[in-house]
Amino acid sequence: MEKKGRELSDTVWTRLDRKAGAIVELTIRQLSHRISTWVVLGVGVLLMALLMTFYIDGVRESFEPIDNDGDSEDYDGDGYPLGQERKYGTPDWDPQVYPGSSQFVYENEIDWNDRERSHYDNKSWDGFAFFEMVWVDSNYSGEWWDWHVTWNIDDDTGVPQLEDCSDWDLEQLTDRIWGEACDFGDLDGNGLTTYFVGGKWRGEGLAVVPENYYLQWGYWTEEVYIEPEPREMYVDEDGIDCFTDSSQNRSELTRVDCPAETRLSGSHGFDDDGDCMMFLNGDDSNNNNVPCDAAWYSVNGVVTDIDADDLVDEDPDEQEYIGELGHRTFVIAVGKMAFVILLGLFIPLFLALGLVRDETENGTLHLLLSKPIHRAEFIVYRLMGYLAISATYVLALSLLVGTVASILGPGDGIIRLTDLPVWLGIGITTALVLAAYGSIFNAMGLISPKYGVYICIIFGVWEFMMGSLSIVNPNWTVASVSISHWALQMIDAIVLLAWPDTIQWAAMDQAFGFDSGLSSFWQPPVHTLGTQSASIALISSSFVLVSVTLAWIFIGKSVFSRREIM
Repeated sequence: MEKKGRELSDTVWTRLDRKAGAIVELTIRQLSHRISTWVVLGVGVLLMALLMTFYIDGVRESFEPIDNDGDSEDYDGDGYPLGQERKYGTPDWDPQVYPGSSQFVYENEIDWNDRERSHYDNKSWDGFAFFEMVWVDSNYSGEWWDWHVTWNIDDDTGVPQLEDCSDWDLEQLTDRIWGEACDFGDLDGNGLTTYFVGGKWRGEGLAVVPENYYLQWGYWTEEVYIEPEPREMYVDEDGIDCFTDSSQNRSELTRVDCPAETRLSGSHGFDDDGDCMMFLNGDDSNNNNVPCDAAWYSVNGVVTDIDADDLVDEDPDEQEYIGELGHRTFVIAVGKMAFVILLGLFIPLFLALGLVRDETENGTLHLLLSKPIHRAEFIVYRLMGYLAISATYVLALSLLVGTVASILGPGDGIIRLTDLPVWLGIGITTALVLAAYGSIFNAMGLISPKYGVYICIIFGVWEFMMGSLSIVNPNWTVASVSISHWALQMIDAIVLLAWPDTIQWAAMDQAFGFDSGLSSFWQPPVHTLGTQSASIALISSSFVLVSVTLAWIFIGKSVFSRREIM
């Protein structure tokens, strides 16, 4: 290089580097000697340690299997779980009816408009009839709502002692007789008394049904002993099933592990415990013309939604899924709430607010600006010194927490390497947030040295609220005017790039009721410019944060350049 070039290099770049280095070094030294700096950074470390303690405790805690569909419960207290009662077709609200108990078998009936109105048999009857009795079971009884007839049999004669109703008309009989019987006399002169009966009774005789009324009959099976099945049989008994082919012929398909497969679409699922097929022709509540299945929908090879028929894949083994779901929820929740919202707000509030304002109050600003340095440069170099401490801190903290969580997290390897890009992305996102908030708070301190701190606190509350709203629903337009919204969008995009199957896991979380919280803390990024690309969302969100930082540096510089230094 010729002499003139070396001189130009020395006068421009070397001196610029010296000025920048001197102010950055001064800023780092000043911040490192403040007690407030170490308090804030120490609180951040304690917060992460506390969160890791909860995570470690959750990992080590034994997991109790959950009966998602509730069929292991014995609601009527008869000793048989709901699943077993369903198999035998008995209700789980009546302790008198259980698997093996005597069951009523319907045989036939006389309807209100049938032409044939009489029937002779020895059966259990239910309805209205003139009954010419040969024999009746006086002990035939049930619950009060069953309207079993009370015959009042005389112990000596064996004849029912009932009210005489031989002169009643049909309307009187049907209005007054229900769950009862009355004596209608010997109509045929054959020595057999006819009784008008309404309700349920068991006996032998000729039943004549009045027009516009009904009577049905059948018999009760003998009671047999069926051993109650253990409750554990109905826990984790209907897992999530997928297949290697989209064919509808389940017998020819091979089931695969759903979480490992990210290109599923079409009809899947299997009614392992058989409760769905108890419906007539099977249940098709998802309306895809395939009974008792789960419809999986995908876009670009990634499952986006799962719509399962009722009682299909409804009781999976949570141990297979909750570990992964809980781990991802922890990573995303810590990244969003702890790093972006809490550390992202509190660190600049304590460290960046007085970057220039404090120098003015201390009387050192005049000395610093007496050097050949532009005021805009001074603001940038001060922010660089602040970021050298804060950004390094959050990057190191995120990687440290991420490394520990990756070692403890579920998986076959020693460490989950796919987690580290997510934690690195969380650290970088938080650094951009620190830059944006730092430039804003620094400018606020310059605009209003006296009341700037109160304005920043109000602004911090606003950002916290908007960040919380963005987690709940990132599509709300009002939240997009906040910095926290775009930072959270960055994390959503980073998660999707590092873990492309997160959409599938979120769909499974909602469809099969794991309640892990993943769907609450993560949703696909919305600012994709219509491309549905996580990369576009990442770039656009980063651009917004950088633009906000530069804009507020310009605002701070404009205010600072007009201020007289005393």
